[in-house]
Parts: sequence; C-alpha cells; structure tokens
Amino acid sequence: MAKSVNINFKLDKDTKAGMEEVCDKLGLTIQVAFTMFAKQICREKRIPLDMSLDPFYSASNVEHVLKGIRQLENGRGKKYDLIDERCDQIDRSSKRKCHKWI
Repeated sequence: MAKSVNINFKLDKDTKAGMEEVCDKLGLTIQVAFTMFAKQICREKRIPLDMSLDPFYSASNVEHVLKGIRQLENGRGKKYDLIDERCDQIDRSSKRKCHKWI
C-alpha cells in the first residue's frame, strides 16, 4: 500500500457544508470523495466533473427537455396535460404499451 500524505487547502464554509450533505447522502466521507476524485484523475488523465445525485439534470437530459420546449414554442409537436393522454395515444397506435414504460 502506498504511503499516505496530507493535503491541506481552504474551502468556503457553504461549499464544504454542501459537499458534506451530498457525500453523506452517497454514503461517503469528504476524504473518500476526494480520494475517488484524485484516483479518477490519475486513471482517466482528465478532470472528471460529471457526478450527480439526480440524473434528471444531466446535460443530455436537460438538452432533450430544452429541445422539446423549443419545438413546442415553434408550433411543432403537441402539448399534453397528462402523461396518460400521451400513453393512451401511443397504446392505440402501437403494439407496445406505454403504461408498461412508466
């Protein structure tokens, strides 16, 4: 096992508190999170800044949602009040059942 070294740096209080909250929800300590971060940098030879608690806010999903909004604003597409309305339409026009997806 490699010998451990100490690294000291300053972090503002709010950032530290926010990081502690996220790490706690993920079952990690700040030390473990920073160790994971450092090891991933070494392994991938890049700065890995794409971890999140909620995948809904991933860049690809946000872009997909924004694309849909732009289409609706430009008069393309159909707006549904309830997902059940869209599922009913899919169920009638497809052999697959939408309600099985949700």
